[in-house]
Amino acid sequence: MRPLYLSCCSSSSRYLSPITFFSSSSSSLLPKPILPTFRTNPGFKFTPSRSRLSIRNCSSISAKPSSELRQKKGSLDSSKPEDKKLRALRQLFSKPGIGIDAYVIPSQDAHQSEFIAECYMRRGFISGFTGSAGIAVVTKEKAALWTDGRYFLQAEKQLNSSWILMRSGNLGVPTASEWLNDVLAPGSKVGIDPFLFSFDAAEELKEDIARKDHELVYLYDVNLVDEIWKELRPGPPNSPIRVHELKYAGVDVVSKLSFLRSQLVDAGCSAIVASMLDEIAWLLNLRGGDVPNSPVMYAYLVVTMDDAKMFVDSSKVSPVVSNHLKNAGVELRPYGSILSEIESLALKGTELWLDPSSINAAIVNTYKAAGEKHLESLGSEDNSMSKNPKVSNGSSGQSWGPCGVYRASPISLAKAVKNPCELEGMRNAHLRDAAALSQFWTWLEDEIHKGAKLTEVDVSDKLLEFRQQQDGFIDTSFDTISGSGANGAIIHYRPEPGNCSIVDSKKLFLLDSGAQYVDGTTDITRTVHFGEPTAHEKECFTRVLQGHIALDEAVFPATTVGFVLDAFARSFLWKIGLDYRHGTGHGVGAALNVHEGPQSISFRYGNTTPLQKGMIVSNEPGYYEDHAFGIRIENLLHVKEANTKYRFGGIGYLTFEKLTFVPIQKKMVEVSLLSDAEIDWLNDYHSQVWEKVSPLVEGSASQWLWDNTRPLVRQ
Repeated sequence: MRPLYLSCCSSSSRYLSPITFFSSSSSSLLPKPILPTFRTNPGFKFTPSRSRLSIRNCSSISAKPSSELRQKKGSLDSSKPEDKKLRALRQLFSKPGIGIDAYVIPSQDAHQSEFIAECYMRRGFISGFTGSAGIAVVTKEKAALWTDGRYFLQAEKQLNSSWILMRSGNLGVPTASEWLNDVLAPGSKVGIDPFLFSFDAAEELKEDIARKDHELVYLYDVNLVDEIWKELRPGPPNSPIRVHELKYAGVDVVSKLSFLRSQLVDAGCSAIVASMLDEIAWLLNLRGGDVPNSPVMYAYLVVTMDDAKMFVDSSKVSPVVSNHLKNAGVELRPYGSILSEIESLALKGTELWLDPSSINAAIVNTYKAAGEKHLESLGSEDNSMSKNPKVSNGSSGQSWGPCGVYRASPISLAKAVKNPCELEGMRNAHLRDAAALSQFWTWLEDEIHKGAKLTEVDVSDKLLEFRQQQDGFIDTSFDTISGSGANGAIIHYRPEPGNCSIVDSKKLFLLDSGAQYVDGTTDITRTVHFGEPTAHEKECFTRVLQGHIALDEAVFPATTVGFVLDAFARSFLWKIGLDYRHGTGHGVGAALNVHEGPQSISFRYGNTTPLQKGMIVSNEPGYYEDHAFGIRIENLLHVKEANTKYRFGGIGYLTFEKLTFVPIQKKMVEVSLLSDAEIDWLNDYHSQVWEKVSPLVEGSASQWLWDNTRPLVRQ
């Protein structure tokens, strides 16, 4: 789904070689990772993994440089009508208490979420660009938006003439900070909302622009976009929270908190702040509805050795949820009181664990400021330490603040390694989802062959109807990508009523969709043709399929990181000079976010997190020809142990288990390109699809499934 575009300069390298083991206690199903400390790859610029501030081209993959679209330095096109929103925003720059020369507007909310509630879509409001990844920068004279290869075509359509599109990753395209240094006079002031930047991202921006003597200004009390959005801004989400049942979660909250506290002891600190919404949902066995497609709620969590506090809007908390939390020893606090809690902890000298790549700058700066006050109160010896707020803790490489530890959250990796109950739920959810898709494809092919005029939105809506009939359905896991012909080449295309295409029987059709069920999360892409594909389309599809098969069949040492496997999926396209501009695989949550880390499979090799038994990743190579067609084939895979004859170096080996069982259209396959082994893979896969899914469908859907799972043979 919505393939990830991962920076090779990402600090995902902060997870180096986690090891997972299982204890014999009541939390025996809970993976206990031994987490390393921060480290960056030698020779590469450090960029926070969850920050999209700066996406550098560290690979040889490039497209038409967007520098061709940029104006010359210092020039302005006076013929452009000034955007009303930009004019209103710029008028705020000179107001008392603000006094800035530029303003940076990221995509994220205060929790660094990829998908966010509508009221936090500030970058989308100011720019008109609705893609999930990107960053807008507005100066007194210019406005520019950076996004990655998934969104180039979408951004071209949505940005008006007042905006400069910066195609991140292309040759000649500066980062946002480089651009600011280029267009601003030395000594300018750049404003940000510190709640919307991770501490790492804010520090990186501060450091980068300081090279031209620019100052980063933290605007704690006002968000400038909100000031012009005013009454048109949607209200905050208020969806009720629900308990995620133990039969799906697999481990109770008390055991998870016990695991977390053991991590605190090992790290030498006494409390931790969690702000990533899926981490909080997983840890507390709760699910919410505050973010479209993601079953999470807006909240913070502070866990000490003695207690735990959840900061959330109490109107979302039912008596059932309240009792659930009380039984686990979790207290409720108002969502807006998180900074006062952080300040209180720091003033007590609490050694707080903070993940600077996900905790926002407002929280970290509040903690550091209060911590320095605490040290000053202790006397001259501690006061001397406060003048050096970050001190290396010996050979561990771990950073210490005035009274805290700055390192990766231990929850992220624990959540990514699924326990048996979570895996069972994912398997069951995928089978029900496959039944819904079999019914859907039966309907769609019949309608197209009857000559029905269906829009891309009609198709998306009908798929939702079939999924809603399945037990445990809650929501889609992302906005369905339903793209006919050229729209399929827009990697994150979202059809809208009145602004989409008719599904053309003479063109390729790409459908990328997923669902949230009470027991699991699905994500699947299929590309089909309702008529006769061209020889070129078949060759491209077949090479994508070969890459999909190669990754699916991979066997690799347990220490292998995702970027090593990425080439498996690309090699068949590379042989004829083709490629794609997105990652090959992302992590997937168990009845949680459809994108989760820390693992990934991508050619951008900053993520050094090894794949581990129990993780779930997508396998989604593709190929896209702008303004023509798009191809993607996606299944979800579970990382499992491989039964190898040898164990070189005493290291275990891993491979993949398929979770997705929906036919791959055989009409699109150029059989002459496939080896016998690849044909066997496809036939075996379709045999499994029939065996597992046929008991769940009947009538015409059963016949469609039978027809589409018959063995492929050479002519």
